This record gives sequence, C-alpha cells and structure tokens, in this order.
Amino acid sequence: MTIGYQGEPFSYSHRVAGKFFPGEEAIGFPSFQATFDALDEGRVDRLVMPIENSTTGSILPVLDRLLAHRVHITGEHLEEIQHALLAHPGATLDTIRRVHSHPQALAQAESTITRHGWDAQPEHDTAGAVRLVAERGDPSEACLAHPDSAAPHGLVVLLRNVVDRPHNTTRFVVLHPGPPAEVDDDADKTSLAFETAHTPGSLAMALVELGLRGANLSRIESRPTDMAWRYRMFVDINHKPGRAGFDEVFEPMPLHLTNVSFLGTYRAARGT
Repeated sequence: MTIGYQGEPFSYSHRVAGKFFPGEEAIGFPSFQATFDALDEGRVDRLVMPIENSTTGSILPVLDRLLAHRVHITGEHLEEIQHALLAHPGATLDTIRRVHSHPQALAQAESTITRHGWDAQPEHDTAGAVRLVAERGDPSEACLAHPDSAAPHGLVVLLRNVVDRPHNTTRFVVLHPGPPAEVDDDADKTSLAFETAHTPGSLAMALVELGLRGANLSRIESRPTDMAWRYRMFVDINHKPGRAGFDEVFEPMPLHLTNVSFLGTYRAARGT
C-alpha cells in the first residue's frame, strides 16, 4: 500500500502518515492539489491530510477538495503541534531576520514572529522550509518545523514550543477513494456536507432537527458552492456508534437538509 501526503520527509504529515500506516511506503507531493490528483490517478492508495487546527481552524484547501475528488474519511488522528525555531549553528535569536515555514505554521506562531520582528516567509511545507534554510546557509534565516527535522539537515534548535496557543493541535484524516463504505461497529462520528433552503430560519431548523435526533455537532463550516452567493455547510457530528447510531440521525433524512453528501463515518479521535 502506498500513502500520499502533502510535503516532504520529516514534515508533520509525513510523521502522521507513519503513525497511521507503519511500515507502508509514504510519498510526498508539493501541493494539496497534486496529492489529491495522485489518489484520483491511482498512484497512491490512501491519503493522510490535515483538515483542522485548534488555533487556526479548518484547512480550507483540503476541505474544499473533499467533494470535488470523491473521497471519504475512514479515520482521524490528533497530533499536538509544537513548532521549533531551527537555524544554522552559531545563529542566535538576534541574528534571525526571516522565518520560513508552511503558511499554517506561520499563522500558528504569528504573535511570536511579530514580537521578535521576524519576516514570515511562506513555503509549501515545514520540512521543505528546513531544507531551504539548510541549503542557503544564511545565519539570518530560520524555519519553523518539528525539532526532529533539525539534525538531519545540519541545523540546530534555537527555540522550542513556538506556538501562540499551548493547545495547538492538528486533526489529520485518512482519505480513501470513492463513496463511503459500510459503517463499522465502533464508528461514532460522521462528516457530511449539505445545503438548506434559502429562506429565513432554514439552517436553524436543520440544526434543531439534527439535535433532536441525538446528533452532537462538533464542527460547522460554511463554504461557497459553484453558484455565486450560495453556500454549503460542512459539519462533523458525533452520534451513537455503529449503523444503528448512524441511522438514528440520518434515517429518514432530516427534512431541512438538501444536496447531502456524506464524507465518511468513522471512529472519533479522543478530544473530538
């Protein structure tokens, strides 16, 4: 089995792919689009992708591609993210002028970067930022990444836990190609997208109906559809496990939900 992820070796996605699928081949791609395309074309069998962060919220480039690429979620994992500031030996916090990293990582440490007066430089991946800084050899440049990625590139850790919020955690999901399969006996979380009528109170009625059926809404995100100024809701719902728990919420389909797309029913990670 081959596992696709966005980034390079030593990135957070690469680490989590190894936790989900130990011993399997993991292949990194330079962008989210390229990663999804690889699954579509059969070059990888599964994807491990970040979908939400406790500091910055949803990873929208991933969320927006779930429907377009006809994939479904089969599992999730919560990874605590504590970035480290990596630089060349001999560099100090005072010599640093620019900090490179993935845009999400930079956003998760924005206050720290601003306080030090560093110039944030977005890159496609945390591990790619490490490689870039190592190749340039400039003591005024640093990067935010996992501390374990420093030594393989000849860098050192200048500062640990470079995050604005101590709970900084990223939720990763496993994506399989095709529509959702059968509901496992321990599956107690469902991700879906739906629309509602463009009338007053329609979303409120949809949420009330879900709540009356025992659904615990853990996340809701409004995203544009293909029609201007029309939106769909991406939601995560916790419910009783197994097919019976799923049917209690969705059979029959709630009246106020339209254009429903199920994105997967799976076992919730602790804390979600």
